Amino acid sequence: METPTMFKALVVEKTENGQFARQIRERNIADLPPGDLVVRVRYSSLNYKDALSTTGHPGVTRQFPHTPGIDAAGEVVSCESGAFAVGDNVIITGYDLGMETDGGWGEFIRIPSEWAVRLPAGLTLQEGMALGTAGFTAALSVLKLAQAGVAPPDGEVLVTGATGGVGAIAVAILARAGYRVVASTGKSSDEAFLRGLGAAEIIPREAVTAGLERPMMKERWSGCVDVVGGDTLAAAIKSTRYGGAVTCCGLVGSTELPLNVFPFILRGVSLIGIDSVKCPTGTRMQVWEKLAGEWKPELLQEMVTEVQLEGLEEKIQAMLRGGAHGRVVVKHS
Repeated sequence: METPTMFKALVVEKTENGQFARQIRERNIADLPPGDLVVRVRYSSLNYKDALSTTGHPGVTRQFPHTPGIDAAGEVVSCESGAFAVGDNVIITGYDLGMETDGGWGEFIRIPSEWAVRLPAGLTLQEGMALGTAGFTAALSVLKLAQAGVAPPDGEVLVTGATGGVGAIAVAILARAGYRVVASTGKSSDEAFLRGLGAAEIIPREAVTAGLERPMMKERWSGCVDVVGGDTLAAAIKSTRYGGAVTCCGLVGSTELPLNVFPFILRGVSLIGIDSVKCPTGTRMQVWEKLAGEWKPELLQEMVTEVQLEGLEEKIQAMLRGGAHGRVVVKHS
């Protein structure tokens, strides 16, 4: 596969006045960071971390100019380590991609081969990015709940922030796995969308936190996939049933957790942190195989809006305003 000298990418630059500007421009492949694997990116996606990177958020990216995109899927152009053959289809999520290492919003990336996994049978490159980090995180959360002993007969599972990328896919996976899913959202207009994904009940986010001021709340959930953090996560923990488990993977509500120890020492509730960035390769492959098979959402494409680089700006602004809906897939021409 011939590798061109120049390629198109969305680049974020720091201006003289300390602001950050983003534009689509031609880049030289020689300027990509070091690595033994070169991939022609066919699809990427938009995640909250990507949106933050475009604003110069120092918790995500400190070195500019920079190309965001923490997800990428495409074909191997070259692999010096021999881990992959030319033409292999691969998925890259997590590690440093799109943070300090130029990411999937460029038509080519160069990375360590350890960051990539083969696209499993049952998924196309586009479907891999329709899932992306959000789908991987959602599936890893469900896997950890199951490993903690939360089973479908145990009762309702709460998903917070259910209209976002992680939340929506978590609803779909849990429903496919046989759980009764209660979806929490601040967007009442998306009830039909969530029911289509398999949610048995939709509740406003205020219903989750009602009674948070009490040391303990009434037991309801057998488990919870929380993507919000803050008061929402604290309330989910306080209202989880004896022996239940809650996964935590987000902070859009707050990074703080206003909570006492009672749910842990009186009800034996488990709080499980979900890290999709440095997830071990064995677990990573297990999750992707699940997503390609029994957990593959039936209505995956109904969660997806597909754009090219030129259409990303509107979606970035919507995500930064909290107006994200489902998944945004970036297609390179």
